[in-house]
Amino acid sequence: MKKARVLFVSQDITPYLDETPMGHIARYLPQGIQEQGKEIRTFMPRYGSINERRHQLHEVIRLSGMNLIIDDSDHPLIIKVASIQAARMQVYFIDNEDYFQRKQTVTDAKGNMFADNDERSIFFCRGVIETVKKLGWAPDIVHCHGWFTGLMPMYLKRSFREDPLFSDTRVVTSIYNDEFSGSLNKNMAKKAIWENVEKGDVEHLKNPTYANVLKTAVDFSDAVIKGSQKINSDVEKYIKKEGKPMLDYKSPEEYIDAYHEFYDEVLEMEPVYAD
Repeated sequence: MKKARVLFVSQDITPYLDETPMGHIARYLPQGIQEQGKEIRTFMPRYGSINERRHQLHEVIRLSGMNLIIDDSDHPLIIKVASIQAARMQVYFIDNEDYFQRKQTVTDAKGNMFADNDERSIFFCRGVIETVKKLGWAPDIVHCHGWFTGLMPMYLKRSFREDPLFSDTRVVTSIYNDEFSGSLNKNMAKKAIWENVEKGDVEHLKNPTYANVLKTAVDFSDAVIKGSQKINSDVEKYIKKEGKPMLDYKSPEEYIDAYHEFYDEVLEMEPVYAD
């Protein structure tokens, strides 16, 4: 029996950024799941604040070189990789000069959201999928962490529904206490349209608030995990209304085993699609 494969996609992973609860989980969960006998791959954005020399990032030429078109503009996709030796784990980084050279993550030095965060998120999500395709690595589960990954479930279930690598993939989304105020670019819904994505799929994104980005993720996820003790109440109500299987918050001492069991339960479910 082949090992189940879990793809972890996170907007934040320790030690590449200052430690947060999400970054800690995205660092130690893949290691724990690998030690439980599953195969893993891990992706995050290559923010400009990441010290490439210290963390020994290097470009993977065979995976780089593709252009992604967003809002009628071409953006080169650059893939870098680093190793966390203690975990025997590689982390792949999605990079692009236009989107990820600045020295902050999603806000500027004054704490204001970057105006192009919508495009950065779209580029990241699509870049991960295209890279996994080049790797030829078919994930049984894709586990998304953070609002920055909010469009991954939709692209997997719509644009790659017929792709043999992803046709049987289940998507799990972890919701954290990582809320931003205001909204992303008002044209996000239009920009997010891609192969086989229809206007109805991006209805929430006509007003791209934090809650509506996560509602889009929930729509196309097979299951949801409450990654923080307290999450956005509007999103939590929406999860319950939609009847999505949800794993409640688990403490640092218990989450690896609990998530591992939850993955096995999700793998027993029929993949769902938001039609």
